[in-house]
Amino acid sequence: MFNHVTLGSNDIARSKAFYDATLAALGVPAAIQDAKGRLFYLHDGGMLMITTPLDGQPATPSNGFTLGFKAATPEQAAAWHKAGVENGGTAIENPPGVRPLPTGDLYLAYLKDPDGNKLCAVHKMPPA
Repeated sequence: MFNHVTLGSNDIARSKAFYDATLAALGVPAAIQDAKGRLFYLHDGGMLMITTPLDGQPATPSNGFTLGFKAATPEQAAAWHKAGVENGGTAIENPPGVRPLPTGDLYLAYLKDPDGNKLCAVHKMPPA
């Protein structure tokens, strides 16, 4: 359904360190950086781009927005969370773990990146 997601950053080097570490835990290669300094993460047909805002204004997180990354296992989601905290991210909401939902249990891990964007690693648990 989605082609790409773009997030703004006020410090591309800081974002590269954070996203290279967290996305590596999910099997995503390090960023490709273009001549304008933008970061491109390519994986499984999708793309995450990190850039300074084109309008020259500071990057700010969007209220109500969450970017969810697919994790193959609960352990992979936990490794993503750990890498994020160790690379400038902030743990938010409940600690990583299984959340029962009407649509099926999910293992969720939430972070804010160094610019305040809300992120989540998600693994759909097998039916009990």
